Amino acid sequence: MTVHTKAATYVIEPPVIPTIPVANSDDLFPVRRVYCVGRNYAAHAVEMGHDPDKEPPFFFQKNPDNLNISGEFPYPPASNDVHYEIEMVVALKGGGRDIPLDRALDCVFGYGVGLDMTRRDLQGKAKDMGRPWEVGKAFEASAPCSALVPASAIGNPSSGAIWLDVNGERRQTGDLNQMIWKVPEMISYLSGLFTLKPGDVILSGTPAGVGAVKRGDVLKGHVDGIGDLEVRVV
Repeated sequence: MTVHTKAATYVIEPPVIPTIPVANSDDLFPVRRVYCVGRNYAAHAVEMGHDPDKEPPFFFQKNPDNLNISGEFPYPPASNDVHYEIEMVVALKGGGRDIPLDRALDCVFGYGVGLDMTRRDLQGKAKDMGRPWEVGKAFEASAPCSALVPASAIGNPSSGAIWLDVNGERRQTGDLNQMIWKVPEMISYLSGLFTLKPGDVILSGTPAGVGAVKRGDVLKGHVDGIGDLEVRVV
């Protein structure tokens, strides 16, 4: 074992730890990883050309520094077809491997409202070529997010409206009870694939109605019992 007798030094400046604010508090939630659940609402799976009855849950990742609390979404380069996807955000205070269903909610710190912004044209090309999705999903500022509301204050929402308006027109609407894989199930299943730890964030899937944005659009999202998110495309 090597014993260090002085403070560590770095050859470059260490990156800033990505954080999400906590509602009604000066506290910040430090983010370790961001997992996203794919096709977790049946109607969205159908609109994307898949049969939800035949698929187990699957996951992809965004980068922690893709989280965006600025209220603005900069339209990204290399794409002409960027889509919104409204989602409930689940932030974890605990983790482990092979977490039982009856312990999964013990891992939850709180909830937020988020958007999984997607370069759909680049994602489509990646799918066609059998390549990973990061180019379509894990780009800068691609995960706008509200402040987190602690589960200690609101409980663990399992039903309630989730919706998104674009320029005042309702585009997505659903209910949390329509999720194919509920929050305890997604945590338990995911912990069989990865070791979950405090600071992990899960975007829990989107209802039907996804579509393209353009510069100047105003997106207003809502999840009952959790709150609201407003983002302008710039």
